Amino acid sequence: MKLKPLAIIIALTTGFSTTLSATTLQEAVDATIKTNPDVLAASSERSAVAEEVKQARAGYYPTVDLALGIGWEESDNPTTRPNDTPANDHNHEDLERGEASLQLRQMLFDGMATKNEVTRQKARTDARSYGVFSSAENTALEATNAYLNVLRRQKLVDLAMTNYEAHERTHDQIKLRSERGVGRRADNDQSLGRLSLARSNLIAEQSNLRDAETAYIRIVGMVPEGLQDPMSPSSVIPESLDEAISIALENHPTLNSAKADLESAHAQHETASSPFYPRVDFELGTTADNNIDGVRGHNKDITAMFRLRYNLLNGGRDSARKQETAYLINQAAEIRNNTHRQVEESVRLSWNALKTVNSQMDYFRQHVASSESSRDAYQQQFGLGQRTLLDLLDSENEVFSSRQSLVNAEYDQLFAMYRIVNSMGSLLQTIDVVPPETATIMSAESE
Repeated sequence: MKLKPLAIIIALTTGFSTTLSATTLQEAVDATIKTNPDVLAASSERSAVAEEVKQARAGYYPTVDLALGIGWEESDNPTTRPNDTPANDHNHEDLERGEASLQLRQMLFDGMATKNEVTRQKARTDARSYGVFSSAENTALEATNAYLNVLRRQKLVDLAMTNYEAHERTHDQIKLRSERGVGRRADNDQSLGRLSLARSNLIAEQSNLRDAETAYIRIVGMVPEGLQDPMSPSSVIPESLDEAISIALENHPTLNSAKADLESAHAQHETASSPFYPRVDFELGTTADNNIDGVRGHNKDITAMFRLRYNLLNGGRDSARKQETAYLINQAAEIRNNTHRQVEESVRLSWNALKTVNSQMDYFRQHVASSESSRDAYQQQFGLGQRTLLDLLDSENEVFSSRQSLVNAEYDQLFAMYRIVNSMGSLLQTIDVVPPETATIMSAESE
């Protein structure tokens, strides 16, 4: 069986062609949150809700209404019946009616409905701002995972290539011995089988790399090229789990969003109380009418009035609405409580993942060192005839397997640290990426 040269294998399994410059994790995450559809959708939603604040504030300002009308009117009233007798059959008047009015109304008191509605919409906007921040944080973690996976797969390809080259050297030695008549055909066949397996492993790892690159393109929106190992965020990892939970409960955007929703529900409840108060408006108006109610001629009025309106009965609608908003407060509170639990759970799971991999790292490193030492000793002993070919090939596979485990553990450890930072709501800050502008809360904008 004639084996394909390693160069041909690499050519057949080459990944994507690229034209991009080297990309750091910071650049990748920044590009991701600027183009990711989920983040952009959350930003648009936040901007839409911010417009509702302006709508609510409009209640403080006066309204001006202009009304114009022209048409036909038939009037039958005492004015059009000067001689109310049976002999008089002309008791109505047909006229061309014209109307024009201009009215200004300024709210003076509305039971604090406008004030509470502005507060509610501000809280809703803040909730959406935290939602943008949360979406950006989670998208950043997804991009970080994709970034690290490409680096992980690149190193695993390098290991698989090194393993293949080692098996190729061993097979060349066995083949040479067999050709000289000092080796057994079974050894040559066994070496050839292991070399084929090493080649298959290399192709599989290169396929995994292409899959990781595809996932990177989907998430980040760019082709990966020149990726660099990022700095470890170990310096920002709290010293204890309790400290990490405390930071998360204070800063996590999803929990802050739930808190803002609860504030919005309270303001909505206060708004529902406004119908129980009278409404007072100042109204300034003028009318200019022609041929009104069967009377020929021009009428003009100018009024300046304070008007009080107070609903006394509407079938219990207002009471039911107020009770409804009270239940909505309870709902928002329970959602906040559930989010509190989820945030704490996320921190605990991330912390446990890091703790587990940290406790394994020394054993992975020891496994690599021991397997490499054994492999080197087996190579010497094989040359002296003290070890079989199977022993030598098994030792080479053990080195390959131990190195794979160590690489996976190193990237698992790095990602576990980023998970902890994300669970505390500070991944973007750690990577030094500016969050979207729409992640700014209303109170911060007004400062």
